[in-house]
Amino acid sequence: MQAAETDSTQRRDRFPRQIPFIIGNEACERFSFYGMVGILTLYIKNHLGKGGNFGAEVSHYFKFGVYFMPLFGAWLSDHVLGRYRTILYISFLYCAGHSVLALSDLTGSVDVKLWLLYLGLFLLSIGGGGIKPCVAAFVGDQFRPDQGHLLQKAFGLFYWSINFGSFFSFLLIPRVAKDHGYGWAFGIPGIAMGLATLIFWMGNRYYRHVPPAANSGGSYWGMLWYAVRKQGERQKGEGFWDVCRNNGATADQIDGARSATKVLGVFALIPFFWALWDQNSTTWVIQGESMVPYQIPATVLELPLLGPTIRFIAGETIGAEQMQSMNAIQVLVLVPIFTYLIFPGLERMGIRVSTLRRISAGMLMTAFSFVMIALIQRHLDAGEKLNVLWQTWPYLVLTAAEVLVSNTALEFAFREAPVSMRSTLMSFWYLTIAVGNLGVAQVFRLNVKSTLPDGKEVLYVSGVNQFWMFAVAMFVVSIAFVLVARCYQYREETVSKSAESH
Repeated sequence: MQAAETDSTQRRDRFPRQIPFIIGNEACERFSFYGMVGILTLYIKNHLGKGGNFGAEVSHYFKFGVYFMPLFGAWLSDHVLGRYRTILYISFLYCAGHSVLALSDLTGSVDVKLWLLYLGLFLLSIGGGGIKPCVAAFVGDQFRPDQGHLLQKAFGLFYWSINFGSFFSFLLIPRVAKDHGYGWAFGIPGIAMGLATLIFWMGNRYYRHVPPAANSGGSYWGMLWYAVRKQGERQKGEGFWDVCRNNGATADQIDGARSATKVLGVFALIPFFWALWDQNSTTWVIQGESMVPYQIPATVLELPLLGPTIRFIAGETIGAEQMQSMNAIQVLVLVPIFTYLIFPGLERMGIRVSTLRRISAGMLMTAFSFVMIALIQRHLDAGEKLNVLWQTWPYLVLTAAEVLVSNTALEFAFREAPVSMRSTLMSFWYLTIAVGNLGVAQVFRLNVKSTLPDGKEVLYVSGVNQFWMFAVAMFVVSIAFVLVARCYQYREETVSKSAESH
């Protein structure tokens, strides 16, 4: 009996064997996505000659599409196909989008290139966005109820794999674009996405599948629309969602809708975080382009092995686009530090490290990162020549903020969601990214005062003032989020109080 209990405990404390397939899929998919995104702004600005403000605007509109499409993916997953088939089928559209981008650079006309770019970005929006809420929720599906204590580490590993893939893409793809052209630079991410799809399919026999919920009365948006229309029929003592019973919704579905609405209230302020964070691939890259690239000292390191000697030669240049890899490598370091050192240490000191407290701290740090980037811009506007490595410090603060906000929010959404609405709540999280990118894209559009005859844009707010504007707005939003988080009651606390009252 004791041996059986020991074996059971070991299984409970060990990741399911299917997790590596999902993690491998995510690493390759993120390589493909960030490899393309990392070169997009300067491709539009320089290669197509459309200007930096337009390049940033298109990039943020694309990200809006990517992070809006999880609503579609979540509905398809939760109510039609299930998570596994949704991920697999939509991945083919993902691959098609990369193929169109790769082929777009074979044409000579800038106008044709631009329209093929739009088509490729549209397909990538469906593919990349459609699978997002499903993959994160699919990770959680693989754990049994008695393995809930592994979720924080699992989502930490999941997020670590995202940045493992993005780190190498940020280093490799800009160099490919420089040496071999944008056809290959867009094509290699497509190959990576094909590999991601293959790895995911290979793990099928091990996966735990949660079947899609019944369509009748269970869709969040369907329930919301029905509840709004039927409020006049609500009986005394009934809550907003209770009228959905008349439409076939179960008690669990009504409880899920309540939970989803509470999460939406918390997520309402998160778009401001993404409006700033996603500028690391637009305004930060444009700033870095005006800085002095870092030349890695040329060295030769010889490692004698059994047989021939292998030489490692350094001497590469780190420019604006490659600096985006700073975020990824810092995440690879910071996720284990936060997960295994900082959070447990604070808990041992008696400081509760709840999910919303982590998110609050991350939002404040985001504002500080823009203070730092504004100070760099002030020196650049004064005519100083700064090395691009000065961006390392704001990247470090922004990355710590990302770990505290993005990684934590995946855990928060999963824990707060009933099984039938996990993909839906994940899609709400990605919707905050969509809204943030839509908002900042509109800021860039409205910020154009006029265009001179030579095509140069004139902006209302530019340079250091633009970064100060974002920093101040983020400080205000962060304080508001802290107040909202203090009033939030976690789902497990609500269930516990309900059980005690009975």
